[in-house]
Amino acid sequence: MKCTLITGGSRGIGRAICIKMAALGYHILINYKTNNDEAEKTLSLIERAGGTAELLQFDVADREQIHAILGKWITGNTENYIEVLVNNAGITDDSLMAWMADEQWDSVLKTNLDSFFYVTRLVLNSMLSRKYGRIVNVVSLSGLKGLAGQTNYSAAKAGVIGATKALAQEVGRQGITVNALAPGFIKTDMTADLNEKELNAFIPVKRFGLPEEVAYAAAFLASPEAAYITGQVLSVNGGLYS
Repeated sequence: MKCTLITGGSRGIGRAICIKMAALGYHILINYKTNNDEAEKTLSLIERAGGTAELLQFDVADREQIHAILGKWITGNTENYIEVLVNNAGITDDSLMAWMADEQWDSVLKTNLDSFFYVTRLVLNSMLSRKYGRIVNVVSLSGLKGLAGQTNYSAAKAGVIGATKALAQEVGRQGITVNALAPGFIKTDMTADLNEKELNAFIPVKRFGLPEEVAYAAAFLASPEAAYITGQVLSVNGGLYS
């Protein structure tokens, strides 16, 4: 059975990607950290639409949990394999750098950057043995242009962009593509406190994006037809920055 693992899949962009990939026939591994209700809702939405999925609870910032939970799933499911990995989980903890606490830097780097390394390294082995795989990393406008008050988040996402380009060169000959999606302002819990009306004035299409629009782009990069696209960053930002 071909599977897609989406980290941070319980809500927002992650949920939309889960639903989209399930509609394409993949069995979905919905990773989440603590929000059981939202994770169960994502699972229910997939199953009601005729898809299949299961919950995989672990903290992507904790490498021991990654090895214990994800590693156990991989070794216990030799007939099933993760063909598509979407590294979507992320957090923000904004502050001007002069007042940023060590904990703010550490937690954002661990959740957004370290998680890419530990999760991807585990999943990569089976992709290499099968000589096929799709890795899609959800980064951010912040990682491309930098945003004031987000030195931690911008650094983490820029790090994932660099790692995306490097890994793409390492595994391309094995039929594995590695790309990144850089959303701009998308209607999710993460942007709920922003002044949407004010920010729309700076966006050429004059609106925030929808999680489903990011999911469509993720599904394209994860498709067999995207085999000649790797090491790229696709912006989904309404023309705000490119």
